[in-house]
Amino acid sequence: MDFKVEWRSFVIVLAAFIACFYLPVGIPRFDNSVLEALYLVRWYAREHVILCLVPAFFIAGAISVFVSQASVMKYLGSGANKILAYGVASVSGTVLAVCSCTVLPLFAGIYKMGAGLGPACAFLYSGPAISVLSIILTARVLGPELGIARAVGAILFSIVIGIMMHFIFRREEKERSLNVVDLGEDVKRPLWQNAVYFAAMVGILVFANWGLPAEESGIWAQIYHLKWPLTAFFGVVLGVVMVAWFEVRWWKMVLAGLPPLILGLLFPTVPLLAFTVGLLGLSLVTATDPGENGEWFTSSWGFAKQIFPLLLVGVLVAGMLLGRVGHEGLIPSEWVSRAVGGNSLRANFFASFAGAFMYFATLTEVPILQGLIGNGMGKGPALALLLAGPALSLPNMLVIRSVLGTKKTVVFVSLVIVMATFSGMLYGHLF
Repeated sequence: MDFKVEWRSFVIVLAAFIACFYLPVGIPRFDNSVLEALYLVRWYAREHVILCLVPAFFIAGAISVFVSQASVMKYLGSGANKILAYGVASVSGTVLAVCSCTVLPLFAGIYKMGAGLGPACAFLYSGPAISVLSIILTARVLGPELGIARAVGAILFSIVIGIMMHFIFRREEKERSLNVVDLGEDVKRPLWQNAVYFAAMVGILVFANWGLPAEESGIWAQIYHLKWPLTAFFGVVLGVVMVAWFEVRWWKMVLAGLPPLILGLLFPTVPLLAFTVGLLGLSLVTATDPGENGEWFTSSWGFAKQIFPLLLVGVLVAGMLLGRVGHEGLIPSEWVSRAVGGNSLRANFFASFAGAFMYFATLTEVPILQGLIGNGMGKGPALALLLAGPALSLPNMLVIRSVLGTKKTVVFVSLVIVMATFSGMLYGHLF
């Protein structure tokens, strides 16, 4: 008998028993925090899994199958042109408009294919941080100065964080680049065909998640009211591309496309139903394909298995600690409001740190911040939260750790928090 192993097991069992014995069931705040965790994970499942995560998993799987490793290394690898690599990665969020969790499959996909740590981390930060809609909403609701500061700060953040991650782990990156086997360029189809294919999937992801702006007039509101026809259009484009260039039989695509079309016409007020059936049809078509489309599904499913369970655990914990918008978890909201007043180092650090662990769906950070500012939050901490919050969350950190490892994740999160803190202090001092 190995006594070390047995004693370790005994301590774990004893600790679990004591935790269960003293479980604070019956205390209103604890009971409410459990309900908040369940409410948040239900909301997340309803609002983000089907519309955000599943399309993102398909895009990530497609990156690993249809984008050659040589292409990724050429434009985003450690030996790529730095201006091009960081320039592309730093502005990617202006197109994607995704949250801190939805960007993870895309980040994992390009990193797995050989993207350098620096450009990959720049993309990881910029994806959820530099959405055009979020910048515009920030400027309109919270003021143009804060909107401009957020846009400039987020772009600079993504570049600086990427460069620093590359510099800190430059030895590991050098070894990693030497171990990457150059598989050659993808010559099966022209680059422009792959570009149309990815544009169709990104179009589906973007417009299916297009949120209603604060003002129900103007071009952004018009796009919102056309979001589902636009999503359907990109779905049709994807189907045509798959038949024309990806060797999918036309009758399979027709059979997969008819049910969502019929459901969309019969139940126009429940677009999620047609969207879900369309995803199931795409899954069936790709999963039963013996060629590269089957590899696409397998790769997408691999990302889902790696990322999805960690996200759900993270959302549960975040909901229990912080609750939902307008609802409290274990941590009272008044503590947060009191801690972020003024423009001190403590206030800015607390705003950055708390924002980094909270979960913000796309665009929800603006109304949350509006309420905090109304309760006395300073301008500096407001910017600090805007720069740290949307790009990070507890669920996001758990997944990043599974891709990069503990050390790189701690450094990445620390860089975001520290830079957001000092940016907030500078902004608060100037304005």
